Parts: sequence; C-alpha cells; structure tokens
Amino acid sequence: MTTTGPHDIAEADRRFRVWMRQNLERAADHFDLTITADPVFGWRDRSISAPAVAPDGSSWLRVVSEQTQWAQGHAWTGNADANHVHGLPKPRVLDVYEWAEGDWRRQRAEVMTILPGTPCSPTDTARPGLDPSDGWWNGLHDALLRLASTPTQRISTDQDKVDLRVHAAFGDDADVRIQRWETVHGDLHWANLLDPLSILDWELWGRGPVGTDAATLYCYSLPVSGLAQKVHDHFPVLDTPDGHRAQLYVAARLLHRATLGDHPHLAEPLRDLATKLLR
Repeated sequence: MTTTGPHDIAEADRRFRVWMRQNLERAADHFDLTITADPVFGWRDRSISAPAVAPDGSSWLRVVSEQTQWAQGHAWTGNADANHVHGLPKPRVLDVYEWAEGDWRRQRAEVMTILPGTPCSPTDTARPGLDPSDGWWNGLHDALLRLASTPTQRISTDQDKVDLRVHAAFGDDADVRIQRWETVHGDLHWANLLDPLSILDWELWGRGPVGTDAATLYCYSLPVSGLAQKVHDHFPVLDTPDGHRAQLYVAARLLHRATLGDHPHLAEPLRDLATKLLR
C-alpha cells in the first residue's frame, strides 16, 4: 500500500499553485491585461487574484478553480450577480471568462474594478491592534442596512442549512428556528474588509438569517476581546433574539470549518459563546 506523507502533500500543493498561476496568466492574456504585482491565493488555494493594468486603466483579476460538479449555482456567479447591489462600497465585475480543464475542473476568471485601501487583516480572523475609526464602523453599519433591504432571489443560508450545522455542532436538542430573514453578505470576515471601507468577495451573498453579517464579524473577532466588544457595540442586533440565533448558526458553521483545519484557535471561544447562548 502506498502512503501519502507530508512531503507528498506539500509537493502537490506547490504544483497546484504553479498551475493556478498559469491560469491567472491565461486569463490575463484573454483580457489583454498585464499583472502588476505578486498574486494572492484565496481559501485553500481555490482562487488566485492580482492587480492588473490595461490601456484603459487598472483592474483586479481573479480566477477561481472548482470541480465540475460545483462550478455552478449562486456561489459560482456571486461576484457578478452582486453588480445588482447598489449604494455600497464594493467592486464591480466588468467581464467574465470561463473555460474547462478536461472533465474534472472548471475555471472562472473575473475582471473587477480595483478599490483603494488595504485588507483589515491578512486572514479571516482579526489581527492584534486592529482598530478601525468610528467613521469606518458607521459606514459598515450603513452598508449592511442597505444590503439587508436589497431584494434578491439568491439564497445564502436557509433553515435546512442552519439545522444541519447547529445540530452537528450542538446536538439535536439545539433548535434554532429562524424567525426573520434579510439579504446578507454571507462571509463578512476581516480579510474581506478594506480600510478605507470596501467589502470584497460576494460569492455567498443572498437571503440569510437577520444578523448573520454582524454575527460573522463578531465570531471572527472573538480572540481580540476589545475588537469583539466594538463589533457588539456597533451592531445592537447581536443583543436581540434574532442576533442570538444568528450567532449560534455562525458559531456552528465556523466550528465545522475548524474541524477541517481552518482557524483552530477559534474553536474554544466559539464553544464558550455557544454555551452562553444556549442557556
């Protein structure tokens, strides 16, 4: 029997990144763009992005790679669908190019407007010392209110998904029955927020439980207690029954991701939060 060791995994990851860089270059050639900086990789290297320039100006180029069976649906077209969301500081998709890699993967390249600012954190979780201004917080609060009232047929989270995650994390007796729904970003963590304020990565937006975005940002902030308190102070929904339900769902979702190796340091504070809410 052949076993796969750490060296084999590291080599496979290295080759995949080389391949993703080639995909980015193919997309740049298609759009007649020139990459102007080192690319950045997304979650588990499934996407690669970089600033680029064309004769008519600068843009942001992103390529996502997915197994064929997952290369469809709302998450696949989320960034382009978000062009229908207006009045928020966010990128706009200017052009799309898709191609197949045999029958096993599909690639989607998107050219987007490039926004000023830097990510609030290099990872989803808050970095120590992060302290956005009051104006930034107020802008985020207003943007999420505007988003919440945006009509859409897209679904970010439904009751079945809430039940699946909550029961897996906290047992079948944990019943989180969502009472109210709104339009949400769906993945509002610190790497998806810029300063000055812009909101990135709209793959998962759609209808979800009221308070989902505030709860998501709060849960990702738990290791930095002062920042978590600021999220709590700026989003009163977290102190409502809707906000409690949203926090339980988000905690369950992130605990599931922690079991897959994402942000294991969040597991303990998430369990502590859930224990308090379930009382």
